[in-house]
Amino acid sequence: MFSSIIGLGRLEKAVLVVFSAISSQVFAQGVIAPGPAMNLARSGHTATLLADGTVLIAGGNSGLVLNAETYDPSTGALTPTGPMVNDYATATLLPDGRVLLVGAIAQLYNPSTRTFAVARIGTTDYGCAATLLNNGKVLFTGDPPPYGPSATAELYDPETGNFAPTGQYASIEIARMDHATGPSNGGSDCRRATLLANGTILVVVGIAAEIYDPQTNAFSLTGTLTKYPSGLVSTLPLWQDPSRATLLLNGMVLFSGGDGDLGPSSEAWLYDLSTGTFQPTGPMITPRAENTVTLLPDGTVFAAGSYELGGDLNPNPRAIGATEFYDSTAATFFNSPDRITPRFDHTATLLADGRVFIAGGTTGVYAPPGSGYSVLSTTELYTPRVVIPAPRLFSLSGDGRGQGAIWNSATGIVASPGSPAVAGDILSMYTSNLAEGGVIPPHVIVGCRLAEILYFGSAPGYPGYYQVNFRVPSGVAPGSAVPVRSNYLNRTSNKVTIGLL
Repeated sequence: MFSSIIGLGRLEKAVLVVFSAISSQVFAQGVIAPGPAMNLARSGHTATLLADGTVLIAGGNSGLVLNAETYDPSTGALTPTGPMVNDYATATLLPDGRVLLVGAIAQLYNPSTRTFAVARIGTTDYGCAATLLNNGKVLFTGDPPPYGPSATAELYDPETGNFAPTGQYASIEIARMDHATGPSNGGSDCRRATLLANGTILVVVGIAAEIYDPQTNAFSLTGTLTKYPSGLVSTLPLWQDPSRATLLLNGMVLFSGGDGDLGPSSEAWLYDLSTGTFQPTGPMITPRAENTVTLLPDGTVFAAGSYELGGDLNPNPRAIGATEFYDSTAATFFNSPDRITPRFDHTATLLADGRVFIAGGTTGVYAPPGSGYSVLSTTELYTPRVVIPAPRLFSLSGDGRGQGAIWNSATGIVASPGSPAVAGDILSMYTSNLAEGGVIPPHVIVGCRLAEILYFGSAPGYPGYYQVNFRVPSGVAPGSAVPVRSNYLNRTSNKVTIGLL
């Protein structure tokens, strides 16, 4: 998928930082402990890991909460931000460090000022799927007609602040056929949109799966086209519309659990891009819906929380605290003795230090009559048995700051103020804590722009190191200390600098 550009020079011999590579074994379970309380009880909120390692916790409670706060894992402090502009459905970390929050309107959170500002508004029904592409734009997907209002998805460009339509959904004709058969067929509350290892996006809705290609701005169907006895036509298996989609380190996508409308489910499926097919896996040990799933750096998937229906005497959902893991090597789920506080509709965020921050949600138990479910302000921290921190970039000083140990792959000379790089140059660097054999590429951010990744993997001749080759993007402001960061599994590395002409 990616071509290796070797051309390595003398710099590798000077880089002597030693670290442990990630093994392919499945690590044992860890420990779940109470965390600090949020300033406000929240459910249905978002939690976004920022470039500085803090977490932006925003909104919640079905649009009733119009404020946000940040969690600092290094101190345990939860600090309110400036007020939000409006309700929203998605939150996406942009390459420049801001967060795009989109719902009824679009707004941007600036971490340097801790304030929100209105951004331009598109025309698509955003639903709840926003995906950062490898070109730095954000793809918003919704239901195609006749279930949704727009025949296209929409792209947000952080450079211009504009929204623009994509090509038409490939699933429109299937949606129309299903709607003619039965108006209740096929619609979905939420698309699952997953950035795949090759840079395309797998978009799954109730009636079909399709692939969006940013290079062509077009959608194409994937899966197996099947007509079921009910008359439903779909490219998906006849599943219970799982609400969670997780890109695994091997490049497959795990769909697990149940939809919030259809209730908890133990179903699990794998999508294989190489064959364009869905195959059953699992099943989950505990039926789940409105739970969280978190890909851990060792390749396992951590599933936490959910609800269960109360039965005839108590039909209301009740939160559960059961946790379990998915082992992608064995393609099975295994139980965990650890339990979180019973909750659903919460968030779980993989932190830069390797822990998982679990926040908010609801118990499913009614608060005082007429006030709805009891909402939680509590948080918890899951610490794996073996903690794997975010990748680290190396600097010439050895402290991870200042001039980066990043060299021109053709000459082996450091991209410094005295020998600056230019747009289009291919640079190489070493990093730590990429997954051994994993196919998910890291992002490299030069200035505020994403670079094209040309190679990533084990550094030839240097066991325990990982090498990343990337092309310097155009449009970056030149300077003697242009910042460079890496982002892998949604965790941002330390910042180093290069000289750029």
